[in-house]
Amino acid sequence: MPIEYLKKADLTSESGSSDTQEIVRGILADIEAGGDEAALRYAAKFDKYDGNVTLTAEEIAAASDKVPEKLKQDIRFAHANVKKFAEAQLKSLVDFEVEVVPGLTAGQKSIPVNAAGCYVPGGRYSHIASAIMTVTTAKVAGCKNIVACSPPRPDVGINPAIIYAAQVCGADSILALGGVQGVAAMAFGLFGLPKADILVGPGNQFVAEAKRILFGRVGIDMFAGPTDSLILADKTADPMIVAADLVGQAEHGYNSPVWLVTDNRALAEKVMELVPGLIADLPELNGKNAEAAWRDYAEVILCDNREEMAATSDAYAPEHLTVQAEDLDWWLDRLQCYGSLFLGEETTVAFGDKASGTNHVLPTSGAANYTGGLSVHKYLKIVTWQRATREGAKPVAEATARLSRLEGMEGHARTADVRLQKYFPNETFDLTANG
Repeated sequence: MPIEYLKKADLTSESGSSDTQEIVRGILADIEAGGDEAALRYAAKFDKYDGNVTLTAEEIAAASDKVPEKLKQDIRFAHANVKKFAEAQLKSLVDFEVEVVPGLTAGQKSIPVNAAGCYVPGGRYSHIASAIMTVTTAKVAGCKNIVACSPPRPDVGINPAIIYAAQVCGADSILALGGVQGVAAMAFGLFGLPKADILVGPGNQFVAEAKRILFGRVGIDMFAGPTDSLILADKTADPMIVAADLVGQAEHGYNSPVWLVTDNRALAEKVMELVPGLIADLPELNGKNAEAAWRDYAEVILCDNREEMAATSDAYAPEHLTVQAEDLDWWLDRLQCYGSLFLGEETTVAFGDKASGTNHVLPTSGAANYTGGLSVHKYLKIVTWQRATREGAKPVAEATARLSRLEGMEGHARTADVRLQKYFPNETFDLTANG
């Protein structure tokens, strides 16, 4: 029996538009040509801010003093968890060497990029946790220059809690710039900063487009679209918790899809009954976002069994995937495509978003089919090396010469020939393409 949609999305999320691309390309070109002065013009235009762009140590300390002690404790708690998980990730990637053939040794080495640019959103919501997620992982990876960049509010500046979090987590510099101008400043190395080797962190459509356009000149964490979340739930799930989790993710934005996949009709119907009331109880802005996301992008899908549920989830490849069902180990073994997985009622996406330790910068729009989220590994270049004795080089040189000639690459072949002639002058080798 085919799956049944008890609620079908009317719209699908799009990652960008031609108008956005044109606007962003123009801003990037202006700032690259005009440097600091051009970036400041855009800051005045879009951020409505004319304060200091590169925060001084005194400004960072003054902002930190404004953060309540309890919030500081929460930030330090989240930082410790993210740092601990990132350090474990780092240990999972080890340098090694192996003797490929006798006398020829090859190896792998991981080298952190020099400069990381971490964008921390501060518009609709002040994403304190994004400072923790991006700066901490860059620091653990070993980046020598870490810039945190966040949009200032008119006549106020960056949210003090974002400044405190960035400083605690190890940012070397903090920029009060938003949007494309902030991304450009990090990418082009403005305001006396080194050019970023990688740009990371979430942002609005303009930030995402700027990163997309700059990709290749710099590395990026991923191409980001609207955040999305899927819940797999069976008859054992609590409808209120399922509904609350769906609404909690829908508040991200009007175009943030949330999906419920279940094999229990009664659960699905109860959840659909509960969601509108939970949305209505949110603060106004949050409620408007959640209402639009639920109305236009949410789906509720009824399946025959758990295998069909798992297959449906893998097809969606959600950014966030929650399982509230029996036999969690089965789901952990079976599921293949997701950004981050939350097993059981006792954890939830918001835990990962804020404080549990795993990173919240994750693949959206089905990208979990081919990539994972931000991690220590994103800041590391995995490079290879080799060395050989003359005897070790001998069979490799012979094979290289013949393969190169078969491909028509005579110059390549002769780099092997010259070594064989030097190292083994008294030997004869058949190095023709048909050898």
